[in-house]
Amino acid sequence: MAQTLTTAVARPRRRPRPRPAAGLPTLVLASAGLLLVVLAALAPDLLTGASPVTTDPVHALAAPSAAHWFGTDQLGRDLFARVLYGARPSLLLGAGSTVLAVVGGALLGLAAALGGRVTDQLLMRLADVLLALPPILLALLAVTVLGTGAVNVMIAIALAFVPGYARLVRGEALVVRRAGYVEAAVGLGLPRPLLIVRHILPNAVGPLLVLATVGFGSSLIAASGLSFLGLGPQPPSPEWGSMLSQGRGFLATAWWVGLFPGAAITLTALVVNAVGRRLQARFTRRTG
Repeated sequence: MAQTLTTAVARPRRRPRPRPAAGLPTLVLASAGLLLVVLAALAPDLLTGASPVTTDPVHALAAPSAAHWFGTDQLGRDLFARVLYGARPSLLLGAGSTVLAVVGGALLGLAAALGGRVTDQLLMRLADVLLALPPILLALLAVTVLGTGAVNVMIAIALAFVPGYARLVRGEALVVRRAGYVEAAVGLGLPRPLLIVRHILPNAVGPLLVLATVGFGSSLIAASGLSFLGLGPQPPSPEWGSMLSQGRGFLATAWWVGLFPGAAITLTALVVNAVGRRLQARFTRRTG
């Protein structure tokens, strides 16, 4: 009996092996896919030597092959090159509209939280009305007023997503405003502008930046949808939404013309959302 106890005490306990993080393979694949999309947007010539605008009517609507990996469109243009070169304008539309929406939402949210009861009620009721409408419908209404073009599309999409970001920043700012360190700073006589910039703004906007990563996928899909309707960059400039629109008339005879631009939109939105969800979960654990 004593020997058994001595052996049990002397034998060191094995520490449980750390389990691999859940979802890590998905995160690695999503990050690799996102890096590939970014590389295509920054340097598409490193991935292909074909021109995205050179026409070749002799080889129009050629099926995918070793010469043309994604086939050719109705004008004989290489679809693989057009998808790669279309990454830059597509990502710029999504990223530009997301940045504008985040900035606008942060400003409106801070104004609602710190501007008094009347300002808060007015801005939040306006946000509630806008949130009751689908974002794509708001974007269409804004484009109708602003006109077509890449810049107007970014502004229109940003206006559609501003209310959601504004409500988030308002809620965070109200919590931060009642924090002990903010009340201590007020008691020490810190000027209001400096108080907002130094204490309230960084802590209120932190969650917004993580959420914006997830929102980028929605902005990308909305931008591609407007381009699909002919409201974004105009041909012959390669852009995924407009390419998808051009390919819808050939789905029965040349499915690849519309398949690959649509797949690029879908996969990019998926990998961005996967990375964004992972960042959001990590941020929630740290602040929880």
